[in-house]
Amino acid sequence: MTQNIAPFSPNALLRSFPAFFCSALILGWTGLVQALTVQVSSTRPQQGDTIVVWVETTDPAPVLKWGQKNYPLFPVQGQKFRAMIPTTPLDAAGSYTLSVQGEGQERPYAIALQKRSFSTQYLSIPLSDDEDVDPYEFDRVDAFKQLVSPQKFWSGTFLRPTSGEVSTPYGVRRYYAGEFAEDYYHRGVDYAAETGTPVVAPAAGRVALIGRADRFVVHGNTVGLDHGQGVLSIFLHLSRIDVQEGQFVQAGQVIGRVGSTGASTGPHLHWGLYVNGQAVDPVPWRYDGIK
Repeated sequence: MTQNIAPFSPNALLRSFPAFFCSALILGWTGLVQALTVQVSSTRPQQGDTIVVWVETTDPAPVLKWGQKNYPLFPVQGQKFRAMIPTTPLDAAGSYTLSVQGEGQERPYAIALQKRSFSTQYLSIPLSDDEDVDPYEFDRVDAFKQLVSPQKFWSGTFLRPTSGEVSTPYGVRRYYAGEFAEDYYHRGVDYAAETGTPVVAPAAGRVALIGRADRFVVHGNTVGLDHGQGVLSIFLHLSRIDVQEGQFVQAGQVIGRVGSTGASTGPHLHWGLYVNGQAVDPVPWRYDGIK
């Protein structure tokens, strides 16, 4: 449910002032409220949720800050803007401050990030330091995850990218040979399906990354889609790639086939959804959608 975050109401304050001050105060406060209003998708999101913030202001360049980072606000229509803040299992539950700057003002709002229970896997293999992996693969993927295109290509809810049961959900934490991987969480959803099962684009976007298994020894055959405004999908371990870099695809269009290339123990699709550089839970995007 979308929640309005209302600034302090002047009504009680007005009652304590003489009548001749009231009209001036009302005009001043009304101007402030109309000039800078803020809505958030939730003031109590869970770890892994995408927080959506709408700002209405006459300021042509408002600023949104979450923690120590500024997040881009994209114009929606007229004087309305929208920003998306990613949260992950690595973000500690607790109180955070969302700050909006505009019209020469700065307004802080409290957001209470809720702890979410994620399942845990225990693997007998030791934690890898990836020293022997060709940096080319990770450099390409890291550059892709930082894309923030100004256009918005997606519309409505995202599609399920392939058939098959979910084999590993988002957010799973791991122990390697008894050692907890502090910085690890499963950055997507895995779907177990037979080799050759079609993989479709969950939303419209531009093909911004193609990786072949001969150089992508961990990710395997890879397709990355840029849905615009910092929203990206990545698909790993494909048996075949059916699109080309730079191509624009529509929601539901086949982009490849399920496989087991790269570091994979069996045929499956890994779908990761990134928002402003962080892997968020894709499931809410499939059912709730973000306009």
